[in-house]
Amino acid sequence: MDLRRLRLLHELARLGSMREVAEELGVTTSTVSQQLAVLAREVGADLIEPSGRRVRLTPAGRRLAGHAVTILAAVDAARLDLDPQAEPAGTVRVAGFATAVRRSLLPVAADLAAHHPAVRLRIHEHEPAEAYALLAADEVDLALTYDYRLAPAPAGPTVEATPLWSARWSLGVPADTPPVTGTSPEVFRRFATDHWIVNSRNSADEQVVRTVASMADFVPRVEHHADSLELVQDMIVAGLGVGLLPADQPTLPGVRLLPLTGPEVRLRSYAVTRRGRSGWPPLALVLDLVTAHAAIS
Repeated sequence: MDLRRLRLLHELARLGSMREVAEELGVTTSTVSQQLAVLAREVGADLIEPSGRRVRLTPAGRRLAGHAVTILAAVDAARLDLDPQAEPAGTVRVAGFATAVRRSLLPVAADLAAHHPAVRLRIHEHEPAEAYALLAADEVDLALTYDYRLAPAPAGPTVEATPLWSARWSLGVPADTPPVTGTSPEVFRRFATDHWIVNSRNSADEQVVRTVASMADFVPRVEHHADSLELVQDMIVAGLGVGLLPADQPTLPGVRLLPLTGPEVRLRSYAVTRRGRSGWPPLALVLDLVTAHAAIS
């Protein structure tokens, strides 16, 4: 099999259309189509099939594209070993939650544009479960995910997770609430009869809320679900309930943050890749930059 044709198949699996592959690699769409037809003859299997006005990979095409990632990463690694000055090039697809995109990825984007213009980012905002699904389907190369110390989410055997940074969370309550001190269960108990606001796209913070509430011997009345932290604050100001908020981010004038300790509520972020894929030079570069930035931020 010709490595150039394998790369075309790999890029088709990554990008989803022959037109995007052609634009990415600087060739014509007809060239992509012809070379994939040659590759299909070489392996003796249909690799693509029509899907409306586009094409999609057949099961054989998906299997070969999976092998192509490993093969091409090994070839790239060999080239870098022989020529460590070679510049990585390619598009790295990232799915991540909004805070990680802002905190970890946008500074990396600026560094890439300035010093590694041949490496580009394609960013999708997703919660962890969605990002893991995209990673498993090979629709992204890197997932920025999180869990909580009180609600751990093991990454699983098919991926590799690198810890990035962690952040304390507090309980957001209306600003006119009298000060409440004590351990996390003692703080929660003060709001045992209140309505609670949790994330609409991830169950992790609700698990934390229910875990700490159980330590305080009550079942929280989860009434509202919101994806945006800004909306959670608006709902708190409106008197609709209380909810978890980052301790290190500004709040609206109508919101008070109550510290949570003993146990501490701490979010932990990770950079996750499919096992064996992190050696691909563009992805390796982005991982190095993301982890380096996390170490100093």
